[in-house]
Amino acid sequence: MVQIITDSSSLYTPSQARMAGFESIPLCVSIGDFHWRDLDIDMDDYYKKIGDGLIPTTSQPPLGDVLHAFNTHLDSEIINISMADGLSGTYQTALSAREMVEHKDQITVFNSRTLCGPHRYMVQKALKMKEEGCSPSEILAWLNQAAGKTESFLIPQDFSFLKRGGRLTPLAAATGSVLKLKPIMKLTPDGKRLDKFGVKRTMASAAESIIQHVKKKQLGREHLLYISHANAIEDAVKIKSMFEQTFKELEVQILELSAAFVAQGGPRCVAIQYIER
Repeated sequence: MVQIITDSSSLYTPSQARMAGFESIPLCVSIGDFHWRDLDIDMDDYYKKIGDGLIPTTSQPPLGDVLHAFNTHLDSEIINISMADGLSGTYQTALSAREMVEHKDQITVFNSRTLCGPHRYMVQKALKMKEEGCSPSEILAWLNQAAGKTESFLIPQDFSFLKRGGRLTPLAAATGSVLKLKPIMKLTPDGKRLDKFGVKRTMASAAESIIQHVKKKQLGREHLLYISHANAIEDAVKIKSMFEQTFKELEVQILELSAAFVAQGGPRCVAIQYIER
């Protein structure tokens, strides 16, 4: 039997995950004197606190929570699908918890090298493969392949959030001088940092530059594209329409970013990500 465990980068709450047949352990979010678990936050209040000048911070899921999840499912072969190592300590925390479990050979901690939309799909596909009777090695083989067939772009509205988080390459950090424009960031292939992809004057032209890039990838029905936003639904809907007009057979889904990822990308940021099915 296989047990899938993940974190809230998959944008699943613990209760949603359990209903679907897996475990999701949320990251931690703090702002001012308030401390929450990711996806358990009144987002209107959260955005208000940010608007009032409070700065949110995040941290990986508590080690004890991960250890508890591992120990609870030691009657199964566990595959822990973690958000990208380097963007969070979540992957390292899962590795540490694995070392504390008596039967650690039953646990594989997988670095997805991505987050949010593609991470969510990896979990969904792994769960489907489990339900179809696939072995852990078959699921891991697909995950390894999928991790190399995804790209992620971020269009921040407030670059200071990314600079504070330190998740930028040196080249990308220099983009902070063009705050009046729209910097476009791209996740590095190893999933550890965001690098500069381009700079445009408008959200539409930023999205168009990403469309032109992914045209070379020949996106179609065998891909899934996610547009995830931080309280920027109007932008997300417009960008979705742009992609659908260009890629007639491409399925495009809109997701809302959780508090942990708003803390990194900033309010009104938009992420554009695709993965091969």
